[in-house]
Amino acid sequence: MIETISEHGCFGGVQGYYRHASTTIGLPMRFSVYRPPQAASGPLPTLFYLAGLTCTEETFMIKAGAQRVAAELGLILVACDTSPRDTGIAGEADEWDFGSGAGFYLNATEAPWSRHYRMFDYVTEELRSTVVEHFGADPQRLGLSGHSMGGHGALVLALRKPELYRSVSAFAPISNPTRCPWGEKAFSRYLGAEREAWAQYDACELIRGHGRAVYPGILVDQGLADQFLDQQLAPDALEAACRDAGQPLQLRRHAGYDHGYFFIQTFVEDHLRFHHRTLTQATTAAG
Repeated sequence: MIETISEHGCFGGVQGYYRHASTTIGLPMRFSVYRPPQAASGPLPTLFYLAGLTCTEETFMIKAGAQRVAAELGLILVACDTSPRDTGIAGEADEWDFGSGAGFYLNATEAPWSRHYRMFDYVTEELRSTVVEHFGADPQRLGLSGHSMGGHGALVLALRKPELYRSVSAFAPISNPTRCPWGEKAFSRYLGAEREAWAQYDACELIRGHGRAVYPGILVDQGLADQFLDQQLAPDALEAACRDAGQPLQLRRHAGYDHGYFFIQTFVEDHLRFHHRTLTQATTAAG
């Protein structure tokens, strides 16, 4: 059962916030959906956006300014919370970059996190099927995007589930989390000390593992004034992995832009048009 928290008219469509009892997580989860005016005519291409550390299902919908272009294109937008909440795990909200608000879009294997922290399965299976069944998403035209931790999530989910997603992009993704402080901290506690298990959640490792092009193109934007660029994000490693594997990548570097949502506002239209174009081409090719 889906509980409607609130719905708002927006550019001729509906911006909604919802809650459901997640069987994957074992707790209530919140998500948001923007349905453009074209949703009344049938299933539409749909973009799942994965937010970054400390964010919620509201962040992208409120801060990115994406609905105007989504309404023009006829593109459904979906965002979810970034972790389970109120799990009862001691200290879950003590650190801003681990635990509550920092699920890293993986399935934890280490106790006590493994019981509820199953964001990989939640996004790829339960949330996806919920949006297809109840909100008019076309299951053959699904894309992924995200920011920072969510950019990591978008890349990883898309690279591991290319049968589900047809397009992928990211803003300032954590591209090589097995080799940065954020990733090492999260992976060691969610997945354990064996680093071999971490590779399945590292975009650079997944691209090398494929050894070929998985998508016709990947779009990534990175601000050069990003305060996390040097220590955490590793766009150069992503670029090198794609080059070595033959995976087309458009990595755009922008002077003067930091890690925040003013950066995302500036380039979100490019990402929406990229996804709409790619999803439309995928449907044409399939037909």
